[in-house]
Amino acid sequence: MPHLILALDQGTTSSRAILFDHEGRIKATAQREFEQHYPKPGWVEHDPEEIWTTQAAVMAEALTMARAASADVAAIGITNQRETTLVWDRDSGRPVYPAIVWQDRRTAQRIDELKERGLEELFVQRTGLVLDAYFSASKLAWILDNVEGARQRAEAGRLIFGTVDTWLIYRLTKGSCHITDVTNACRTMLFDINKLDWDDELLAIFGIPRAMLPQVRSSSEVYGEVELAAGGVVPLAGIAGDQQAATFGQACFAEGQGKNTYGTGCFMVMNTGEERIPSKNRLLTTIGWQVGDSLTYALEGSIFIAGAVVQWLRDGLGIIESSAQVEELALTVPDSAGVYLVPAFSGLGAPHWDQYARGTIVGLTRGSTRAHIARAALDSIAFQVADVISAMEQDRGKPLSELRVDGGASNNDLLMQFQADLLGVPVVRPQIVETTALGAAYLAGLAVGFWGGKEEIARQWREEARFEPSMDAEQRDGVREDWTRALERSRAWARD
Repeated sequence: MPHLILALDQGTTSSRAILFDHEGRIKATAQREFEQHYPKPGWVEHDPEEIWTTQAAVMAEALTMARAASADVAAIGITNQRETTLVWDRDSGRPVYPAIVWQDRRTAQRIDELKERGLEELFVQRTGLVLDAYFSASKLAWILDNVEGARQRAEAGRLIFGTVDTWLIYRLTKGSCHITDVTNACRTMLFDINKLDWDDELLAIFGIPRAMLPQVRSSSEVYGEVELAAGGVVPLAGIAGDQQAATFGQACFAEGQGKNTYGTGCFMVMNTGEERIPSKNRLLTTIGWQVGDSLTYALEGSIFIAGAVVQWLRDGLGIIESSAQVEELALTVPDSAGVYLVPAFSGLGAPHWDQYARGTIVGLTRGSTRAHIARAALDSIAFQVADVISAMEQDRGKPLSELRVDGGASNNDLLMQFQADLLGVPVVRPQIVETTALGAAYLAGLAVGFWGGKEEIARQWREEARFEPSMDAEQRDGVREDWTRALERSRAWARD
């Protein structure tokens, strides 16, 4: 009998494959980083073929590590970096341009033009998203407008579009499936979250042929079959964008439950049940997941740079040799000594939404050291999360009682304690922090009966560590006020 679920987790900086057993425990994991390309300031690209080859390699590697054959795997689930945009030839499968990553800002001026035309409210009402270059629509339009012959080929039906999930599924199924799920479709800025369909008016605004778009499916159903390298086929049965998958993996099934993922970016998602809550604080109204006929909505706050600021300390400044060293360095000082780092390398996300903000360090003195900068970098992640949660609390009209956390940086105890101090509520880390992959596994497993239902899944969630707030309210208010002052100095920098 199949006793494993294979989750493919295609992230912004690496591809991973994880095998889970029926108890939600990790049995094997494999990971490979891939190259980030920055051809111009503000531009971020990936090689689509490298995305595919690294994902295929770790899939095979994880199966080998677990000594698992296709008969051992009940289903495959996919989770992915969202909004990243790919266009490829329908027949040959060859990409026409590198993948334009969600962090890319090249289309900021196009977005400004749409705002000047008074179109932002239309997009908010239809898609739940603010007008921003972060989402897929303007990236796709850029490819059609700037790659020679792309628009003509697209209008002739020869080119197709997809986010990373769609690209991987196309390759895994050898071109037989051109699909996505509702959680990825709703991040394109082209999908009506009320009617659950691509929106012809929004497509016309960007000049995108409808025939390019994938079929939209639920997050948990059998979509097709994948032939494994070892032989045999396994059903592909779960799809969710990374943040929705992590929320599902954290078992945030009740309205009001939420999690924050500390990855390359930071993403706070709160379950709002069957209700679409329009945000008054520039958060995103998004689809959490669809299982069967049941659709769950969510509020989300997206932070562009979180763990990526630690990578910058390593690769850009060279003050640490590995990301793991940042906590050790930051702990050599009691605090940042008044240094504030605003990592607006790709602009500011929720709730500020300033695509022209840029990174800033303020408060430096002759006594400032690389340790203070490292501490300020970690602090900046927690400050950004606190800003999002404050906005979310205002939208819901209810305070947060606790924050469930996951992602690589959630293993940093110093950061988690500072997060609890800023929020004034407990921060809770589960035993399994790979909740993004786990969520994809759960969605796939539900589709094939590997798990009986969400109640069974919820019983598997277990706490590993709890961080209680220890900062008094006056100190908390003071550091958050200083953070806000630093934030203002980063705003609109590129515009000038």
